[in-house]
Amino acid sequence: MFFASRSQGPISPDWSNENMKSLRLTLVVCLAAGVGSILGQQISNAEENTGAVFVMSNAASNNQVLAYARQDDGSLQWAGAFSTGGNGSGGTVDPLHSQGSLVLSADHRLLFAVNAGSGTVSSFAVSGASLKLIDTIPSGGSSPTSIAQNGDLLYVLNAGGNGNVNGFRVLGNGHLHPIQNSSQNLSAAATSPTAVILSPNNRFLVVTESATNKIDVFRVYPNGSLSAAVSTPSAGSVPFAPIFAPDGALIVANASNTISSYRLEWNQSLTVISNALPTDGMATCWDAIAAGGRAVYTDNAGTSNISGFSIGRNGVLTPIGATIVASNPSGSTNLDMASTVGGRFVYTLNAASGGIGVFSAENDGTLVNHGQVDGLPASAGLNGIAAF
Repeated sequence: MFFASRSQGPISPDWSNENMKSLRLTLVVCLAAGVGSILGQQISNAEENTGAVFVMSNAASNNQVLAYARQDDGSLQWAGAFSTGGNGSGGTVDPLHSQGSLVLSADHRLLFAVNAGSGTVSSFAVSGASLKLIDTIPSGGSSPTSIAQNGDLLYVLNAGGNGNVNGFRVLGNGHLHPIQNSSQNLSAAATSPTAVILSPNNRFLVVTESATNKIDVFRVYPNGSLSAAVSTPSAGSVPFAPIFAPDGALIVANASNTISSYRLEWNQSLTVISNALPTDGMATCWDAIAAGGRAVYTDNAGTSNISGFSIGRNGVLTPIGATIVASNPSGSTNLDMASTVGGRFVYTLNAASGGIGVFSAENDGTLVNHGQVDGLPASAGLNGIAAF
């Protein structure tokens, strides 16, 4: 495992001394390897239990999270709609132009949502498929569109104006507290940022800029404040959705219908591992890791299908079979996706048709289509999906 290289460097209408650094890194790796088998078994057991899938309405008035109970076979049952205490952006299909607008904590006890219309972020307590609103506070910018959360750290990407990232502490009760000096600007004005994500060790924050074809990396200091961004040109044009593989490689789905992987260096730069591999789909923008961390899938909204790539040693990506591993019904416009903890199930948010695509991941990385759960409002601004 590595985190960074040491090289030089039916729905309601109302939804962070060189030797010491090396030693510390080695200890982190060894500890992670030591608990890996235990965690793997825990995840495997958890996957046999029921969970939930959440979708955000992004409604311009009374934004809501729409909840479904997940059965052990992956099927979904409507569970209710829960107000975020804020307003979304409204719109039709993909108005937020982002990944990560709705995010679950790793232990599934908390859910976080952006309210782009009111410039706030909300936190919920999660109990199965039921939610309780805990907090709704200003995001530190305008038009928040994406959230990165790990442990007690949470960062919001504000896409409005010149764009910025802003940090918060997640308190034990689920409330959010602003972190001093955690606000940083992106590489330039008018970057059209799409997503923010934390590295697994919480030492780096990554933002993709679709208009500049850059990937920004911020160092996260122990107090949660951020360094200025170091920007690296993306391997594929229009970088959209960053995600970290279990071994620490950064994988980015590009809206140019490609996917790339990178090694994150300690100096905040990125080294390409797999260049821009074609997804063989159109409007590739979102991704999710599943199949026990062995595969990454991309949502191709323009062709309503899904591409699959195996994640090899050190983050090398290889197409699975003929690359396209599953399809939604024509015209679905699957614009976001999520996987359950161990990656047994994958769900797509089919915004144009108003449904959720249900898939299970096989050991070889292929996906089995289990149909679509209907009932969401079609072409009504839906954005964001999270699952466990």
